[in-house]
Amino acid sequence: MPPVKIQLFRWAGAWGPLRIKVPCGECSLTRDVLKDTFANELQGVSVDFEVKDWLSCWWQPLQRGGWHAPIVLVEGKVISQGQALNRGLLTQAVIAAHAERTGLEGNQLFGKQNCPHCQRAKVYLQHADIDFTYHDVVESPRALYEMLARIKPIVGPKTPITVPQIWLAGQYIGGADELQKQVKEQVEPNPERGQCSLSP
Repeated sequence: MPPVKIQLFRWAGAWGPLRIKVPCGECSLTRDVLKDTFANELQGVSVDFEVKDWLSCWWQPLQRGGWHAPIVLVEGKVISQGQALNRGLLTQAVIAAHAERTGLEGNQLFGKQNCPHCQRAKVYLQHADIDFTYHDVVESPRALYEMLARIKPIVGPKTPITVPQIWLAGQYIGGADELQKQVKEQVEPNPERGQCSLSP
């Protein structure tokens, strides 16, 4: 699997008599943000990172719409220019490119803590004795962007995405209701508590 290609064009280099030896502050800050994001949010994602001096090759990013350093490209697409990089934009772009070329393995549940359907899905998996990895999409930007990158091609770009989103053995299942059918979990209403949303 090829790594995700990331380029930073910084305000430095040479063009004719003009020479810039010290990159601008925001270019240096952007490089630091890139490296820190690789080590944290994007840990384990294979990237090919290249830094270029904008003044020496300004026509390369210009062909992609990038003209104001610092310019960051992910897979040839400009995701940021003219200011210090927003690490959320970087994480989203890299995870989307990574998701296009890799599948999910194992049993994965993407959800959030205050979601009753996510809690219900966890119980279904536990009752079925299925080990799974839980990803909190509120606490983890990487989890959120990975879920969106993998779901949008399945349900379409205009469909609102809810949680939980579940994969079993690398195959997309859907939400808690689809999981319930998959593991044949029976929900018994408790008559002493009155009607609940799961009651017939």
